[in-house]
Amino acid sequence: MINTDSTASNERHTLSRIVLGLSLLLLRGPAIWAQTPKVEPLPTGPYRIAGTVVNAKGGSPLARVRVQITDTRNPQRQRSLVTSDDGRFEFRVIAGKFAIQGAKRGYITSAYNRHEQFSTAIVTGANLDTEHLVLRLPPVAVLSGKILDETGEPVREASVRIYREDRSAGVSRIIPVSNVTTDDQGDYEATPLDEGTYFVSVRATPWYAVHPLTGRDPSSVDSSLDVAYPITYYGDTAEADEATPIPLRGGDHLEADIRLTPVASLHLTFHIAEKTDSGAQAPMLQVPTFDGMEQIQAQNFQMISPGIYEVSGIATGKYFVRMPDSSGQFKEPAEMDLSNGVELDSSTARSASKIKAVVHVRGAANLPEELHVSLRNSKGRFVAWEAVDPKGEAEFQDVTPDAYAVLAGTPTKSYSVVGIASGDSASHGHTLTVPEGASLTVSLTLVEGKANVEGLAKRGDKPASGAMIVLVPKDPEANQELFRRDQSDLDGTFTLHGVVPGSYTLIAIDDGWDLDWAKPAALAPYLKHGQPIKVEDQTRGALKVADAVEVQKK
Repeated sequence: MINTDSTASNERHTLSRIVLGLSLLLLRGPAIWAQTPKVEPLPTGPYRIAGTVVNAKGGSPLARVRVQITDTRNPQRQRSLVTSDDGRFEFRVIAGKFAIQGAKRGYITSAYNRHEQFSTAIVTGANLDTEHLVLRLPPVAVLSGKILDETGEPVREASVRIYREDRSAGVSRIIPVSNVTTDDQGDYEATPLDEGTYFVSVRATPWYAVHPLTGRDPSSVDSSLDVAYPITYYGDTAEADEATPIPLRGGDHLEADIRLTPVASLHLTFHIAEKTDSGAQAPMLQVPTFDGMEQIQAQNFQMISPGIYEVSGIATGKYFVRMPDSSGQFKEPAEMDLSNGVELDSSTARSASKIKAVVHVRGAANLPEELHVSLRNSKGRFVAWEAVDPKGEAEFQDVTPDAYAVLAGTPTKSYSVVGIASGDSASHGHTLTVPEGASLTVSLTLVEGKANVEGLAKRGDKPASGAMIVLVPKDPEANQELFRRDQSDLDGTFTLHGVVPGSYTLIAIDDGWDLDWAKPAALAPYLKHGQPIKVEDQTRGALKVADAVEVQKK
């Protein structure tokens, strides 16, 4: 059951991200709030930026909030203050464009009109009202509960994983954001959490479980003890697709209890050749969880006779199984419905491959620092992410046969793979087909996104603030990494950073933050009224859009 309550928590805000790391870096603009090595005082001027900080839940003013203002064109220039008892703040500044954020214990640190990692900047000197701003801080949310076994007793040291629905990559994905462990009473708590839709899963081992080796006297262990818990989701189900969503709003304290039910433990046998390069190695078992895969660890891995091994202590069910070959390299995953008596056979599985990528940036003598290369498979999942070493190489050791999109970038710069060469063959674009059991050396040609697309969003004949701006690449489904987004500022202006050469369509959507904006079907109605944009190879710096972009209703 879920019980609702109100709470306050510690002053910290964890925004965990996985697996999509490189994709998200490429989709984001510069981080306004990133730490800078040096802070300068923001000059005082004739313009006023003033307003009230309020609780986003209920709208009551918040006292003792630290409000910081930053010059977006020179982020080292900052100033801060603490709000009075009525939540008021006021800054005297020069003409310019400024970002504002507020921070208070028990609340999510937020920028003005925040949506995901975007916010609206305040523009002075443009005949705009900057003196009646409302900065809303949502109180942190808490998700807690109790993990119980089949008899209703608490399960201690259970691993509880918290997932959140995330749309920052343009499609709805459910990704892990936190891991906590139950205490001696079986209780867990995850906080602070931002507003959103969450899911919960639990991994645990029955304290009484015993897993005898196959062939031992069956009467030596009661079969009721040879059990395991499957991964269990809130809603008391072992299927991620059947998990019950938990909507959290600011200030909520929700309780999500989960009861575990044991199932028979697997006893899987498999052969290992007498002479191997790496010794005996257990197969890798994975289960799909929402938009990812999680590895399941066997409780026991033992030899039961020469060349024959057994894995036990895992719940029966559906798995993706990867068998090791004689060199210790894991083969392609095979989906299996595993029950007792199954003997795993690696002979039909395709072998994984190795890839060495040699990276070049067109027009650059040296590679940028912190450059990474990643692989996104045909299902849209990021399966590998490797740093490029000083020699300009990145090596991937365990790549299953598939067609991959090859992506590249750094935390601060955007790049696009425009060519892949291997041996005597070369291709345009970023798609690499990996066969089984291969050792590939490929040369990647990258181009840097050096253009910044600047424009104005409007509603009718007036500037439109707070609109979602999207730069959509040609063939969007195959070029998700080329999308760029921003939120229009108080005067309707926007900047899309690091745009790679190519053809695009520019659109603006009112309150479009929950759209699957990377899906062609979701974008189709808006693209009809968008503006075509061409970014040439030689384009550097600001590329100004001549006509204002009309904001479309969601």
